[in-house]
Amino acid sequence: MNIELKQVRKLRIHWPIEVGTMTQLAGGNLTALEADAGIALLLQTLADIPELGGFGNYHHVFESSAGFEGFTVAEGANPTLGLVGQRTISPTFVFTTYFDYAMSEAEVQDMIQQIVRIHPWEVPVIEISGPISVSTGVEAPAVDMPAVESRVA
Repeated sequence: MNIELKQVRKLRIHWPIEVGTMTQLAGGNLTALEADAGIALLLQTLADIPELGGFGNYHHVFESSAGFEGFTVAEGANPTLGLVGQRTISPTFVFTTYFDYAMSEAEVQDMIQQIVRIHPWEVPVIEISGPISVSTGVEAPAVDMPAVESRVA
């Protein structure tokens, strides 16, 4: 099978995760994601956006990682976690997916607003990259590649 490359933009969302959920994930219980109410809401909201995570015959493709974020709350903030002047470490779920580069800026803004409406943080961390190329898994026409000589030392 040949792989076709498609220009896309990357979407990454940082989301708080319960310590119990993180512990279950570390133990191999992947269903803990859907059992966590906040992450389940995020996953359902993103599944309702058809433009996200399309890779040929695969839909709603995403990657995730669990880790920690650190921050210090400044005066005037209304934090979900932490106190003004205090360094806080937060368990965090990072959701990554892709969408077509041709998606209009108005559609991108609408998508971001859908995420912001459900996000529990005062200032959600949402990243969108410029164009990158990813494989789509769609069969592409064969391309003649020069032979590579293999040598064993």
